[in-house]
Order: sequence, then C-alpha cells, then structure tokens
Amino acid sequence: MKTAGIICEYNPFHLGHFSHIEKTKETISAGTGDDIAIVCVMSGNFVQRGDLAVFNKQARAKMAILNGADLVIELPTPYVLQSAEGFAKAGVYILDKLGICDHISFGSESGDIKILQEAASAIVTDRAHLLTKEWLETGISYASAQQKAADTLLGVKAGVFTSPNNVLGIEYLKALSKYGSQMKPVTIRRTGGDHDSDTGYSATALRKSFLGGNLPMPLMSGSAFAVSLEEIASGRGPVSMTLAEQAILSRLRALDDYSTIPGTSEGLDKRLKRYATTESSITSILEKVKTKRYTMARIRRMLMCAALGIKAEDTTTPPPYIRILAMNATGMKLLSKARKKTKLPIITKPASVNKLREQAINLFNLESLATDLYVLAYQNENERKGTSEWLKIPLVIE
Repeated sequence: MKTAGIICEYNPFHLGHFSHIEKTKETISAGTGDDIAIVCVMSGNFVQRGDLAVFNKQARAKMAILNGADLVIELPTPYVLQSAEGFAKAGVYILDKLGICDHISFGSESGDIKILQEAASAIVTDRAHLLTKEWLETGISYASAQQKAADTLLGVKAGVFTSPNNVLGIEYLKALSKYGSQMKPVTIRRTGGDHDSDTGYSATALRKSFLGGNLPMPLMSGSAFAVSLEEIASGRGPVSMTLAEQAILSRLRALDDYSTIPGTSEGLDKRLKRYATTESSITSILEKVKTKRYTMARIRRMLMCAALGIKAEDTTTPPPYIRILAMNATGMKLLSKARKKTKLPIITKPASVNKLREQAINLFNLESLATDLYVLAYQNENERKGTSEWLKIPLVIE
C-alpha cells in the first residue's frame, strides 16, 4: 500500500474534493494496482483566507473520512493564518515528519508538475530574490513583485504564477525542497480561486449558499451533505466571521500592542490598532486598513491573529506536534505505523500535551482559545461552552 498526503481546508467538503481524492488514487496506482491510502492535513476552525470555517473541524474531518480519506490531521491555527508560503511549509512539514507518506498530491490549474517544479526552482534563486526586492521597493504587493520577477526569469512560463492553485502548488514544491522531503509530488488539474476548489464546484458558492439559508445538496456527496445537516440541526453551523463579530471586536479593542502580529510592517500595526479600536464593524475595519500594497486576505489574517492572540513568534519554528482529528480502520493502521517512524509527538488525548515542551503547550493553549472564540458563533448557546478543545479526542469511523 502507498500513502499520499493532501493539504486541505475542505471548507466545506464538496464533490470537487471527492474527485481530487479519487484522481490522486488513480494517478498513483496507475500501472501498479497498489492500494492508496490518503492522509489529509486540514485547517482547523479557522482558514487561510482569514475567516472562520463554515463548519467546525470535527465535522469537516468526518466529511473527509466518509469520502475517501483515511487519516485527518490538524494544521494548527497559527500556521493556517499565514501567507501561502507559511501555510504550505507547515502542511508539508507535518506530512513529511509523519514519516509514512510516499506522495503529496495537490491541485493546480496547470496540471503539469514539471512546469511547476521549474517555476519553484527559479523563484528561490538569489536572482529571483533580488528582482522581487527591487519591485517591492516600487510599492507594489509581494505577489505582484514575485510575478514580475518570474516574468524576467521564466518568460511565458511565468504565467503559472497568475493562478492561485498554481501558486500554492509552487509553495508546496518549495517546501519539499527546503525540508529535503522524499515525498513525490503529484498534481491534479483543477480550476477555481479557492485553495479547495475544483472544476465545476466552488467552496465559496457553497459557503454563501449555507450562510444564506439554502441547502446545496447537488454540490456535495450524500454523506458530506448529511454531516452538514447534522451541524445545522445542532446549532453548530453554518459559522461566519459576522456571527462572531462582537466577540472579535471585543478582543481587538482589548489588545494594546499590535506590533507583534504576524504580517504587520510599514505601519500596518498602527493602522490596524487605530481602526480596530474605533470602528463599529469588521467590514469597516478591513476597508479602512486596506491599501493597494496589501491584499484583503492578508488584512483579514492580521485581524484574526490579533483577535486570537497569535504573535509572529508563534510560527518562527515548525509545528511541534501532530494532532489527529479523525480516522477509519486504515487510518488506525497508518497511525500505528507513524508512531514508529515520526520524531514528533502524536496527540490523540489533549491532556498528553502537558507532558510536552513549552512550545507545544503554548500552541495547544492558543488552539484552545481559538476554539473558545469560534464556538461563540454557534446559534445553540449550549454548544458555546469554553475549554471544549481539551475534551476532543479523534473521531473513529469503522
């Protein structure tokens, strides 16, 4: 049996994600007939675009297991709320240190692994760094500066940097090289702007549908749709930043020092503090802080990090543990194998964190506080209890 890793958000899980898992299995097993196990490293209750996940991590992990995944691992929130580079590095690190993945699979608009590898190699050279720096000094965004550097180095092939899934895929390839990983990259052709979107299926459209009170069953598998209905019936979803707005504003107004927030530079911390402590809504804060140089997603991530108490120092080193969210029978076997190979602590019982090093304890405490804010967006007040993170054990689906 071969094992493939997928870094994902599944916000929420739809038929495009199911297709990616199936195509990953088909691609890797082609010519050999090997069975392929799937390990997912998934964002928790918050996602990379700087928002709350529409359904909580346990529900989304359950959707994944019911639709082809075997083991779901959490990508800790401080690493989720980073740029594409930081997000990719943390996900690849966890998969690599797990010690059991033969491949890593990701979607890309290109669908051509060789072109993406060429782009990844070119953009990390000293020449690329110099060109990017020169363009940044003109006042444009980092993404635009990197694109112009790529234009110079790659010519027409630099077009891969204009598509979001390509860019994220390139970051995965850069991380594989950085860590000297032996995982073989596989890319499945896809389209769409979300990290987790696929041809014909939009996670953005699904979220809007759920939050608008509509139930988009045709875009989801029956099992994923059923889990969504369970969450809605229980009053645990759908969730959005708007539903947690008062809690977020309260935390922002109580924060004194914004300079330690990841991503703040060139006075952004002062702008964020100024408007976060005076404006009456998250939307108005974002609109006031936004500048041409910085994307709205970056500003949202900064705002969310501020609300959650996440500091730049919290992600200066890689994730210190591997936390299991869900698994099936195959996943249990993978977990047993991983325990013999990985050098990172594997967490199935939250209390075991207290036996780990200070960095791990601090990270889990941050995760717990993040969940404490997240649950305040639930409609059912009985589901809003604090410290629930310390009670969660992996979901096992036989």
